[in-house]
Amino acid sequence: MKTLEEKEIELIEEFEVYEDWMDRYQYLVDLGGELEGLSAEEKNDETLIKGCQSQVWLVCDEQDGRLFFRGESDAIIVKGIVALLINMMAIWDVLYISRLVQP
Repeated sequence: MKTLEEKEIELIEEFEVYEDWMDRYQYLVDLGGELEGLSAEEKNDETLIKGCQSQVWLVCDEQDGRLFFRGESDAIIVKGIVALLINMMAIWDVLYISRLVQP
């Protein structure tokens, strides 16, 4: 499993490929387009991220001590950012996340 720092370096390298800001925006849009999406039942007040101007839903499933995140947004750029977030947290285990959030 990659550390957060390793994933961050990977993400920076992915964006460095694009010199033009419009290409970077398009990359975000493309990433968002790759998300599976959520069912209507999963888009509810419990999964809605409060305080965001766009509607963003984030679902976390736990399986065998690993966390799997899925999400969606009604805004295409924000949906790409959700995809980046999900990629950063892909299949982390519960113990790793608990270490990140402890003071």
